Amino acid sequence: MENNAKQTKKPNQAAYPTKGSLLLYFVKGSKRFFFGSALFAALTALLELVNPRIIGFTVDSVIGDKAPPFTGMAGAFLERIGGVPFLREHLFGIALAVILIALFGAACRYCFRFLNTLAAENFVKNIRDSVFGHILKLPYAWLVANDTGDLIQRCTSDVETIKLFLSEQLTSLFRVIVLLGLSLRFMWQISPELTVPAAAFIPVIIGYSVFFHTRIRKTFLVADEEEGKLSSIAQENLTGVRVVRAFGREEEERRRFRKQNDIYTDAYMKLSILISAFWSAGDGISGLQVMTVVLLGAVLTVRGGMTAGDYIAFVAYNAMIGWPVRSLGRVIADMSKAGVSIDRIRYIMNAEEEKDREEAFTPPMDQDIVFDHVSFRYAQDAPLILDDVSFRVKAGSTFGILGSTGSGKSTLMHLMDRLYELPEENGRITIGGVDIRDMKASWLRRHIGLVLQEPHLFSRTLADNIAIAEDTTDLPRVREAGRIASLDETV
Repeated sequence: MENNAKQTKKPNQAAYPTKGSLLLYFVKGSKRFFFGSALFAALTALLELVNPRIIGFTVDSVIGDKAPPFTGMAGAFLERIGGVPFLREHLFGIALAVILIALFGAACRYCFRFLNTLAAENFVKNIRDSVFGHILKLPYAWLVANDTGDLIQRCTSDVETIKLFLSEQLTSLFRVIVLLGLSLRFMWQISPELTVPAAAFIPVIIGYSVFFHTRIRKTFLVADEEEGKLSSIAQENLTGVRVVRAFGREEEERRRFRKQNDIYTDAYMKLSILISAFWSAGDGISGLQVMTVVLLGAVLTVRGGMTAGDYIAFVAYNAMIGWPVRSLGRVIADMSKAGVSIDRIRYIMNAEEEKDREEAFTPPMDQDIVFDHVSFRYAQDAPLILDDVSFRVKAGSTFGILGSTGSGKSTLMHLMDRLYELPEENGRITIGGVDIRDMKASWLRRHIGLVLQEPHLFSRTLADNIAIAEDTTDLPRVREAGRIASLDETV
């Protein structure tokens, strides 16, 4: 289906050639929220790094007798309040400082979450509005060529996948970078020889994340497409429930749904196994890294290579970098799924919208209708539905067209309403001598009434459905239309 639909779009006409260009378009209106959340995320990470330093200083310099490691503004502030002797007599002050920093960090974390949620919801609203608005402008032929259930799945599940990546992973990246960079810097200041083995595990974690990246992406693409097929089956059965019940096809449709559900479940099971392997490998490597640091640090402390306070601070900083490094791996893994979803959304947004010619106008519509040597086929390799058809319908007259099922009666109306565009070389359809391709589509369709073989009722009032083509619902006109259609007694 997707390949057929792509043929309707001219080459090199992609509005969004890259994933980034599409995301930048959708993120409009949310940039300030994303920037604010990233700023508070970085500030939260910075505050998390302060307390281990204070605890290490308390153990070594306040309780012990090591010289204070602070210089610059921190050293000047310590001297101003009375130095280490003052802190020894007022240990509650250190505890109060730790509590205040933790409270301020909690406030920053709240601001980060609030702005992040605000940004994500604005982003989702923008993407849904844009995608739905774009779909309504796409040619009818494109919509027919793509499964409705698959389009719904792209507009819901894929949008949610992108949102989760942006809100939970990408915006946290600033916090991770700040936390990782400053933690390694403080660890280096405490013990360079212990920092080297601690940092050696970082490339390993990032390496196996990249290894899983392509595999997760391919598996997620398969699972996502199978979910779209499952959604299509559900959508078909819900909208066509009358046919299913009338012909007693409940059991057959149930088997069809279960078969596709099994395929979809198997695809997601493979994805789950892959993700489980990814996280299990991460847990094992992270645990090995922590064990290495704890053992080597204990040996250094016993041998006098570092103080007890430094050891406590170093282990605390090492614990802090464990999750950020894992987060970098998760960003890479989730980027695989988000990339697939962005491509599926981009396929819709890059589909060329239905457009009028620049010189299109609104001529009088109370004139003769002429089909002049019209030929048409629905696909390039499909047989001709209409072959050199010509006739004239005089203004004010009634014209009947008879034919067997599939002979092209509905096709004539679809072409006249420009639901399908008639190629230039396949003849002309004119109203009052004006080619309908030179008319504005909205003007043309406003003057053509179609009574469909299977009418569709929208989930609105009956009056709204009758007046579907009107800008406002005029109840007297609705009642008159109902009377003409012999619906008044039924209503």
